Amino acid sequence: METQTLSRDGTHIAYERSGDGPAVVLVSGAMSTGATMAPLAAGLSGRCDVTVYDRRGRGESGDTGPYAVEREVEDLAAVIEAVGGEVSLYGISSGGALVLRAAASGLPVRRVAVYEVPYAMDDAAARAGAEYRERLTAALGQGRHGDAVELFLRLAGLGEEMIRGARQSPMWAGMESLAPSLAYDDAVMGDSRVPRADLASVTAPLLSLAGEVSDAWWHEAARAVAEAAPHGTYRALEGQTHRVEPGVLAPVLAEFFTR
Repeated sequence: METQTLSRDGTHIAYERSGDGPAVVLVSGAMSTGATMAPLAAGLSGRCDVTVYDRRGRGESGDTGPYAVEREVEDLAAVIEAVGGEVSLYGISSGGALVLRAAASGLPVRRVAVYEVPYAMDDAAARAGAEYRERLTAALGQGRHGDAVELFLRLAGLGEEMIRGARQSPMWAGMESLAPSLAYDDAVMGDSRVPRADLASVTAPLLSLAGEVSDAWWHEAARAVAEAAPHGTYRALEGQTHRVEPGVLAPVLAEFFTR
């Protein structure tokens, strides 16, 4: 990241800007930094002025304690102010939950797009989320960052063999370094349910996306987000899963953000 801005609590937030057109800020999900969004930013930069940033506790951004979701909203507000004062927002997974919270808080947001925010659509999923939170809190509290990463990977649906392989990979040290931020993403998700009351206050046009071949509950959640917003639209992207291809996603977002 080449540029920094200062959040309300004094935390330095690193960001990078490219392209020309309507201003768009991309928000990453769990276990990721702004660099994770670079391929999507490259795909959008021909039609949009795109900013990616490191959420607090990641990459080159700071991490002033104690953590609160409101601080992450303030971080996003600082980035928005730094790049011009009104933007469109895109967030993936738990980053989408942060985007929705930011839009509901009254930040100057022109358009909102999210991809597969992992809201619980039944009681069993909500209980699984609560159990994950309890075990994650214990692992992080005891400094067991590797175990925290494993918990997240299991929640994300990875099998034990894949997790063992990940532990042996060169990427594992970097994943462990991001482990504390898993608690931040969990906090952003709230009680894991679709925040219908908050979404009702989002007056900007909202595009809620899911991958065509993702599990049915992703589509249920994406539809619920769209239905709860006054100007929400749901769309499935052909051939996509939760690991959405930037080359497929970028044209859809560009068309939405340049209207």
